[in-house]
Amino acid sequence: MSLSRVLPPRSPRVLLERAAGRISVVWLLALTAAAAACIPLIYLVVRAASADADGWGDVLGRDTARLLLNTVALAVSVTAAATLIALPCAWLTERTDLPGARWWRTITVVPLAVPSYVAGLAVIAALGPAGSLQRLLAPLGVDSLPELYGFPGAWLVLTLFTYPYILLVLRAGLRDLDPALEEAGRSLGKSSWQTFLRVTLPQLRVPLAAGALLVALYVISDFGAVSMMRFDTFTRAIYVRFGTTFDRSSLAVLSLVLVGLVALVLAVEAGQRRRGERYHRLGAGAARSPRIVRLGRRRWGAIAFLVALTAVALVIPLGVLLHWLARGLSQGESFSGLGPAALRSLEASALAGAVAVAAALPIAIVVVRRPGRLAGLIDRASYTGYALPGVVVAFAMIFFSLRVTPGLYQTLVVLVFTYVVLFLPQAIGALRAALVRVPPSMEEASRSLGRNPRQTLLQVTLPLIAPGLISGFALVFLTTMKELPATLLLAPTGFDTLATRVWADQNDVYFARAAAAGLLLVLCAALPMPLLFGRTRLLRA
Repeated sequence: MSLSRVLPPRSPRVLLERAAGRISVVWLLALTAAAAACIPLIYLVVRAASADADGWGDVLGRDTARLLLNTVALAVSVTAAATLIALPCAWLTERTDLPGARWWRTITVVPLAVPSYVAGLAVIAALGPAGSLQRLLAPLGVDSLPELYGFPGAWLVLTLFTYPYILLVLRAGLRDLDPALEEAGRSLGKSSWQTFLRVTLPQLRVPLAAGALLVALYVISDFGAVSMMRFDTFTRAIYVRFGTTFDRSSLAVLSLVLVGLVALVLAVEAGQRRRGERYHRLGAGAARSPRIVRLGRRRWGAIAFLVALTAVALVIPLGVLLHWLARGLSQGESFSGLGPAALRSLEASALAGAVAVAAALPIAIVVVRRPGRLAGLIDRASYTGYALPGVVVAFAMIFFSLRVTPGLYQTLVVLVFTYVVLFLPQAIGALRAALVRVPPSMEEASRSLGRNPRQTLLQVTLPLIAPGLISGFALVFLTTMKELPATLLLAPTGFDTLATRVWADQNDVYFARAAAAGLLLVLCAALPMPLLFGRTRLLRA
């Protein structure tokens, strides 16, 4: 049989060129998305380079050292306190016969849906001057409470509402831990407590470092809690100086100092991760459940700990907000505009989730299906915006849009684009975890049956990674709903969201209105959480 009868009527060269063209589309989309994530950092570097020596000297002075000390102290103390809360909570809910363990697993991560500025509002309303606790203690002769504003208030709020980040990662680490290691420790005569300290805890070094990284980055980038508690950190200083100075180059220098701090935190976490990689399985191990520790009488102490945690982190804050809402309703307070603000928040969050998933898909494909140096570079570049605080990214996007796309300044397009730059890695992680579970042979079989790459993607790959698409969308939706500084700086005129309503009403001391907006915001932010709970195995990957 001749070769011309075997090959289709098109020449091999044409077929190769078309195949290369199809592949290049994926690479082009991935490169474009990764380059977009680098825009804020590139612009900050270019802008800071235009600052003169005096500008650099003014910024890198005593005030910057104070901001650096405040930010580092807050990040370290919050991370340590959140770890001390999350570690026993994870062990109790995963490795013991705790009564109602499944219910506690859910309720202890719900604070994740509460934005830090809403939590700050609730703490101020409860413990601040003329707060609920002050009024309750007034008949007992207590005229004043210890000062809440400053470091103590910021530490309390951020600790109570960031520990779920470490908790979720530690739970995943405990589930993936080889039970044989703990059994070996107990066979050597070690008690449950000694086994935990000497065997289990070292095995959790990597997930513990990963969770601590999430908390530290959150604290460094937080704007809402530190602003409400009037504690000066880099993010608050950048936001304040943005409205009071015309020297944008010096502001870029200050932002780069914060970027340097973030890079240092990432380097420390990478070192911890490398040291933690010494603790690993030597083999695949048996697929069996770990031994459940019997608490006995200690279960009452465990329940008391979890009840106190839930009360302080969830029941009391939401109860205070409900109290202020009830007071406002009884006094005829107007809550007009909440409905449209909620719809705008849902609109912006849904758009950000959809665009982030679309941008993350080609990156996930090249990272998983075409690994290499270029794919690794794309992967790392896509995390650039995520590693930067929201106020820094918003600041960079303001001047980038004014210089490059002035017609789009203060439009929904720029706002959604900024959200995507900030939270793109959340969608990438979910899609990558889903894609690695799809055998390449299934896509190859589809092509062998005559489907082209586009048809294979639409008809085979996307249906198989649908859980990852949903999880990525839900993660970006939830985080966007809570984002405050980018919304304050970039939202179109008149585009009030629930986040901006909470901020404005609290600044104007309209606690009832702020409480109503805060409660509605928590409800909207919690909408995608069932989707995340239903796919915890996917997210752990």
